[in-house]
Amino acid sequence: MKKAEMISIELKFKRLQTAALSETDDNLRAAAIDAASRAYAPYSHFQVGAAVLLDDGTVVAGSNQENMAYPSGLCAERVALFSAGATFPDIPVVALAIVAIQNGVVQPAIAPCGACRQVLLETEQRYGRAIRVLLCGQEETVLVASAQDLLPLSFSFSL
Repeated sequence: MKKAEMISIELKFKRLQTAALSETDDNLRAAAIDAASRAYAPYSHFQVGAAVLLDDGTVVAGSNQENMAYPSGLCAERVALFSAGATFPDIPVVALAIVAIQNGVVQPAIAPCGACRQVLLETEQRYGRAIRVLLCGQEETVLVASAQDLLPLSFSFSL
């Protein structure tokens, strides 16, 4: 048996002023904000919107959809990704923006839950290319170059 070895995992991301986003990323952020405004969140009152950018420039949005029979609801990220996959199955996803709104105010950047991270990663694998993930807040946006960076020890990871 080998001696135990400590292994580190590093997460790389960029912190940007939201005002400094490119036009494409700012439009994606705006689509996520619009989607969040349509969230069905009567229990948490935490509206989340996600917008997926496809390789051909198409934007597909989704919002969280809660249900009294928790956990029957679905996160905004998965709503957007599954809708894109069902409607445009042959067009790769290139970016995803996520925004949260509470009491009408855009919140600081939030990260996707573990289930959404796994779906993001599998979407990357499906198309064979990285998905840029924008965690958008009012003043600051966190840019992650690949979903792999958000879930380094995924179900597909082999030791």
